[in-house]
Formats: sequence, structure tokens, C-alpha cells
Amino acid sequence: MNIAIVILNWNGRSLLEQFLPSVVNHSEGASVYVADNASTDDSIEYLKTSFPEVQIIQNDSNGGYSKGYNDALSKVDADIYCLLNSDVEVTKNWLTPIIEAFKNSEKIGAIQPKILDYKKMSYFEYAGAAGGFIDKFGYPYCRGRIFDTLEEDKGQYDDTLDIFWASGACLFIRKSVFEEVGKLDEDFFAHQEEIDLCWRIQNTGYLIKYIGRSKVYHLGGATLNAMNPKKTFLNFRNSLLMIVKNTSGVFSWYIILVRLLLDGIAGVKFVLEGKPSHCLAILKAHFSFYKNLPTFVKKRKKSKDKRKYYSVSSVVWQYYILNKKLFNHL
Repeated sequence: MNIAIVILNWNGRSLLEQFLPSVVNHSEGASVYVADNASTDDSIEYLKTSFPEVQIIQNDSNGGYSKGYNDALSKVDADIYCLLNSDVEVTKNWLTPIIEAFKNSEKIGAIQPKILDYKKMSYFEYAGAAGGFIDKFGYPYCRGRIFDTLEEDKGQYDDTLDIFWASGACLFIRKSVFEEVGKLDEDFFAHQEEIDLCWRIQNTGYLIKYIGRSKVYHLGGATLNAMNPKKTFLNFRNSLLMIVKNTSGVFSWYIILVRLLLDGIAGVKFVLEGKPSHCLAILKAHFSFYKNLPTFVKKRKKSKDKRKYYSVSSVVWQYYILNKKLFNHL
């Protein structure tokens, strides 16, 4: 079983300089690629000079996370892909439990390791933590992270568990499964495309696993930080589109209506917090959602058998009204 670690880069010379050494040093037996999204800095020159053993894939344009990876992975031959953010530091033997799990079960389609915060290493990191889930209304949350509350890693999630989605910061997936389910949806551009991918993987009958024996550290926000309204726009729009695409039945339109109302409340909250640009980003997200709705209704009709995707009805209610801040309290 061969594995290809593919790091997507866009003008990230400094990140490659900081984080790539750990990947090269601790990924014995794997091939390491950097897929460059038409960078205008000196990333390519730096790689050629400092890491001649790393293979370079040069994409023609910056098509975001989804298109960038789709274009790059079409040129990579491996049994297992690892989609790894350029701001991730890996640890010794991080690949061993991942490879063992894939070998032990052909039903496993994708895997995520434990993702800790590079800036505060004893805490879980926002993007994935100890494995992702979503509630009935499509709000994502993780073991170890609910909204902005991050848990300290005390070994409580050192297990192996079925999860609903694996973080795109460090996502392992079988090449055969990636191609079978239709790759990453390029209409998302970036943010939550990995949740959509994992949803389709599960609808096809494969499992998504979290393996706590594998550990990485994620800087987070290196491309778009939480204060960037564009990130707000992509998260709110893509969450709505994902629900349309992957749910079924008339009741799902009720879910969409509730989400739109909750988004409005979130917009008011942003205004009260002195962040009007984020409120405007939500409005733009809704208009973009309406524009893309016909396309995603067509995708909805093409998607395979739907499965129950949630165990918590409303993580918003649990977190903000019932004050349940930890995963184990839900």
C-alpha cells in the first residue's frame, strides 16, 4: 500500500519553510508532493533548491482547495492520498496507525488523525480536532471543539472511532473511493468541501474513521483567518448548499428555512459585536446560495442513497441556550 502526501500551496513559501521539514523527516515510505496553485512568490524556486526530493505539481490557476486538489491528484498515482495543509506539523510515526487501519478494513474510505493546535499544543485545533460531526441543521462541530470552545487534550480522545467528517487540514482517503464518489465539489471553492466529500463517502457505504494514535499540529487560518469576511461568506454559503445537495425529502426544505433564519440571527450578532462586514458576508452568502440553488438541486437528484447524518438535533441550542460547551456534554 503506497501513500502520497499532497500539500496544496499558494504563495506559502514561509509556511513550506516552517512545516515541510517535519513532513519530509517523519513520512518514511511515503511520497511527498507539493501542488502549487499558480503562486506568484518564490515557492517553486525554494522547493527545488531546498527539497529536491519533494515532487512538484504546478496547477495552471488558483482554483481554491477543491479544484487545486482535483487537478493535482489526477496526476498522482497512489493507493492512499493524504491531503495535508501547508501549515501542519506532523509527528514521528504518524502514518503507521493510519496505514494499519486502511489495511485492516476495506470498508474504511477516509481517516483523520488527532489535530492539535500548533499555537497552544495541549489543546485541540478548530479545524477537525478529534473528528467531525454535524447537527440536523448542518452546523459542524467536533469532538474537542464546539463553535469557539476548544478542549484541552487530556487523552480523552485517544481512541479510534467512526466519525461523520474528517478535516481537510489532514485527510487520508483511498484513491479508489475519491474517484468513485466524484472527487471534491469545485463549486464550493474552499471551506466545508471535505464535509460534503465525507457525506458522499458515507452515502456510498464507506466508513470515516478518527484515529487518536496519529497526531499532528495545525497552525490554522494561514490562508483565511477567522476575522476575514470571505471565510464567513464561504462557510455560510457552503453549509446551505451542502444540505441541499446531500439531504432528501420535503422536510429538508424546512431545515433550509430554519438555517436561513438562524443565519439572520448570526448576522445581528455580528453587528452587535462591531463586525458589520461579517453581517454583509452572510447576506452575500445567501444571495450566492440562491444563485447556485438550481445547480445543487440537480446534484441532489444525482446523489446516492441518503443516510441519517446527525445524532444531535441542534448544537446551537445545546451550546448557546443549554450552555453545553463540551462534546461529552451533548
